[in-house]
Amino acid sequence: MILPIVAYGDPVLRKVGTEIDKDYPQLEKLIADMKETMYNAQGVGLAAPQIGKDIRLFLIDASPFADDEDLSEEDRKALESFNHVFINAKIIKEEGEEWAFNEGCLSIPNVREDVFRQETITIEYQDENFEKHTQVLNGLAARVFQREYDHIDGVLFTDKLSTLKKRLIKKKLENISKGKVDAGYRMRFPNAKKK
Repeated sequence: MILPIVAYGDPVLRKVGTEIDKDYPQLEKLIADMKETMYNAQGVGLAAPQIGKDIRLFLIDASPFADDEDLSEEDRKALESFNHVFINAKIIKEEGEEWAFNEGCLSIPNVREDVFRQETITIEYQDENFEKHTQVLNGLAARVFQREYDHIDGVLFTDKLSTLKKRLIKKKLENISKGKVDAGYRMRFPNAKKK
């Protein structure tokens, strides 16, 4: 089932998610619905807060980036199979040079900005079968993970922008929260006027 994506301004996007265990109600269905919702919106990642649930769960399918000719062969190879469910994820270590990349967010449609992030991260997480994994991610895979990870910590990519950039997009963000935006997919707006 395609779920509505929560828009900028909804308090759930600012909550730090709570950890879950294998007894979380209807987890398998939730993950299936989140995948369907992510693909419908042509996203490469979707976190539970974006569908209104303040839990530490997100999915990533970065395979669309594998076709990007501007990326190195190594990056493209890593991204074509980077399709995972992340439960109770933790970033253990961040290292390397910070680099900029133009980021967007399904909860903040039609807004894209350059964000600086470190290039290498070490992560721990559980998959959908609650098996533990430790992994080192580099480049775009690390960035996509950091983007979604921010969501389960109540952080949006716009928080990482300079004060000037924030001022420049303030009106756009207000309009998104009021539903004055065409995203091309189902959304739930926190400050939309009831008809």
